[in-house]
Amino acid sequence: MLNFAPTRNSIFLNVIMNAEAKSNSKEIKKIKLVDGSFTVAEASDVVLSLITEKINFHKLQRLSLSEGHVDANTDFPDTKIGELTREKELTRDYFNNLRQSGATIKINGTLEITIEE
Repeated sequence: MLNFAPTRNSIFLNVIMNAEAKSNSKEIKKIKLVDGSFTVAEASDVVLSLITEKINFHKLQRLSLSEGHVDANTDFPDTKIGELTREKELTRDYFNNLRQSGATIKINGTLEITIEE
């Protein structure tokens, strides 16, 4: 479970309640998940935690599909877990290369949710 306590770096969950309309009239909700400047270590923790949560989501999805069905098709969650695991390693390497730089990392992460019909 992600544990992002509010800090001077403005880690917060801010749900924008007003829906925006696109030209195709679909309702959109935006969730501001991460917004702020971070040290390399903090940014690494934030990003790697988000990827880990997504991996865990797909692991639970795979378990749910296969529970009671040994021959269940788990190709989709298996593929996503593999992709995210590789992305996590690349991300870890990226931040490890930045650790000695003293850089400040700006992260702006907004989820956009659209109702499809």
